[in-house]
Amino acid sequence: MALFESIIVNDSFRFLFIFVGSILFANILHLILNSYFKRKRKQTKNLLYKRLQKNIIKPLYALIIFIGLYTALKSISLFGETGNIWIDNIFYASFILVSAAITTKIFTVIINSWLKKQEHMERPPQIISKILSGIIYIIAALILLDHFNIETTPFLATLGLGGLALGLALQSTLTNFFAGLHIVSDKPINIGDHIELSTGILGIVIDIGWRSTRLKTLQNTIIIVPNAILADSIITNNSSNGEKGIESIIFTLECGVSYSSDLKKVEKITTEVARKIQKTTEEGVKEFEPEIRFVQFAESNINFKIFLQAKEYHGRNLMIHKLIKELKEQFEKEGIEISFPVRKVYYEKDISDKKRGL
Repeated sequence: MALFESIIVNDSFRFLFIFVGSILFANILHLILNSYFKRKRKQTKNLLYKRLQKNIIKPLYALIIFIGLYTALKSISLFGETGNIWIDNIFYASFILVSAAITTKIFTVIINSWLKKQEHMERPPQIISKILSGIIYIIAALILLDHFNIETTPFLATLGLGGLALGLALQSTLTNFFAGLHIVSDKPINIGDHIELSTGILGIVIDIGWRSTRLKTLQNTIIIVPNAILADSIITNNSSNGEKGIESIIFTLECGVSYSSDLKKVEKITTEVARKIQKTTEEGVKEFEPEIRFVQFAESNINFKIFLQAKEYHGRNLMIHKLIKELKEQFEKEGIEISFPVRKVYYEKDISDKKRGL
């Protein structure tokens, strides 16, 4: 009896010592890592350390306590050989899954930070994180199957047949998935770009998911476009002008003046007004020099185009608004006419009279 009580006391002391020790170690490591990441953030101003601090420290803290609990339970002789086998299996499976979750977070943070630097993305595509998570968890599942001596060949064969059936059933979903991969790899658009589709849909890209891409409109609504439709559409990218890192946009406003107008005077006034709008409007690129080009002898007017540059796509609306108001006011002051459409109508009687020479 005394021996049994001694074993119980020793086991309890050993369990508490190991478990409490793991908690203390986890707290010390938590303080050290917190201090390290804060110092690196101040030194480098790199948001990577902030994301690592946010996504890694707490899971790592829990993992250390988890390992401590496992070691503490293994140190006592209460469960016997069969109990220890169960503990081993449960903790091994839990350890693999928790490690997969932590690995996913680490790789996601690193890849997203790299993409933001390489592609100037404010928010990297969600599809990359989903694919990465799927690969890591599949590896974790294969490791668990191997640990429990489950033959993976029949499993993979069944998975292949099931995948074929599932692929046929989810053909539309898979089409969108691979279209999403195409969009991410080919990069016709990036997060934050203002785009217009051939269907007339336009908005800012806020996310590229595994099935669909989300656009935010000027009215602050969200349009969800399936990736397959987006990949097959003609896309006008109003943000990048086809060049990496360029966010400003050169746009045109078309106008026309009557045939009796002095075109030199029209050009001079228009250039002055456009330059004023370009330099004084906050949305305008101050270094850009506006241009005017006469482009067409139209039915009622001589048409011309005014070229200006805005810092971003949305800024052009205010610049056009101001330019139209200012230009109309100056044309009215100088007596320059913007003609209404003119049509000459001939009556049949007039035509017959002309033929008879009347």
